[in-house]
Amino acid sequence: MTQRGGEIGILAAVGWLAACGPAPRQPELPTPGEPHLSVLSYNLNFGLGGDPAGIEAIRRSFADLVLLQETTPEWEEALRRELSDRYPHMAFRHCCRAGGLGVLSRFELDPREYIESDTGWFPAWRVLASTPLGTLQLLDVHLHPAVSESGSVVSGYFTTPPLRRAEIERFFPALDPGLPTLVAGDFNEGRSGGAVGFLEERGFRSALSEFDAPSVTWRWDLGGDGIALELDHILHDAALEPLDCRPVPLGRSDHYPVYAVFRLRRTPAPMAGSGRSTL
Repeated sequence: MTQRGGEIGILAAVGWLAACGPAPRQPELPTPGEPHLSVLSYNLNFGLGGDPAGIEAIRRSFADLVLLQETTPEWEEALRRELSDRYPHMAFRHCCRAGGLGVLSRFELDPREYIESDTGWFPAWRVLASTPLGTLQLLDVHLHPAVSESGSVVSGYFTTPPLRRAEIERFFPALDPGLPTLVAGDFNEGRSGGAVGFLEERGFRSALSEFDAPSVTWRWDLGGDGIALELDHILHDAALEPLDCRPVPLGRSDHYPVYAVFRLRRTPAPMAGSGRSTL
């Protein structure tokens, strides 16, 4: 293992232990006849533009909505060519090498605010989708990597959490508090991270943490020594109830897709500090 690889491995262990906890729920099948929605979040890896394994991972998910990170013109061309029959509605905004975002949908999309980062990294994008659950609000994010400006992983692990929280604080006001909402993407932090915590303080919950102990959504091969972390999340507000959420070990990206199924919450479920509407 290289010195850099060793540093990452140590931090991986720290992050894993900090996030450990029991899985509180078992997945449920949708009730026949009840509206539900399946969602996939997937960092494609901008260096693999058009990779067939990534396209196949999306195809095999059968998700209704797909939120993408690290899109490129090459990815867009391939996705439109291969998946437009399944997803007649697509929207893309490519940016700054790994900063591209995209949404694939079986339902009509209404792209709204495209919010630049003020940390020098990646933007976020708010998109509305007309779904069986009604109008759904999506915030597609790719937050600051755990790397310092000098390229150090160790110092970045300790210095970048406030940057990710600041990014989500800046993106959050764009959301309409009257709409059911998902915030999804590559958070570049575990479920105990500051950006996730900011959303939880406002009534959101990580669907992955409801069904799974700390999961592998990102892995890196260091030549015999690999590391694995949970960096990707789908968070929902109190209007939505997840029936299932799990990483899907498909594709050649360093990230796995994260898949979830939601329905409208049947009974009011106020969450501490939310200030957001419930059904």
